[in-house]
Amino acid sequence: MPRSTNAVATKKRRKRILQQTKGYFGNKSRLYRYAVDAFWRAGCFAYRDRRKKKSEFRQLWIVRINAACRPLGIPYCRLMAGLKAARVELDRRALSELAIHDGAAFGALVERAKGALALGG
Repeated sequence: MPRSTNAVATKKRRKRILQQTKGYFGNKSRLYRYAVDAFWRAGCFAYRDRRKKKSEFRQLWIVRINAACRPLGIPYCRLMAGLKAARVELDRRALSELAIHDGAAFGALVERAKGALALGG
């Protein structure tokens, strides 16, 4: 009696992996053996980088805010302390967007932070 193989499920599994690795370079998109390794590796990177993306964007916003506020006479750390003292609850993303697109509004926030620091400290 021949052994039982579930060819339907095997073909379906292989087809699914090859479909998901369609745009990969070389044999990783054509041969199941290499496609499986590439698929799991890509999944690990995707999982890690979804979490890493958040800290990378925060770093970018901080760099942009710092670059915008230094010419106005205040470093980033003092600006954030001043905004906290002035009870301005804008996150770094919003501050970064203001610094890029609306310099006047960002300048007004900087002056408000300076005033709060002068009063508080």
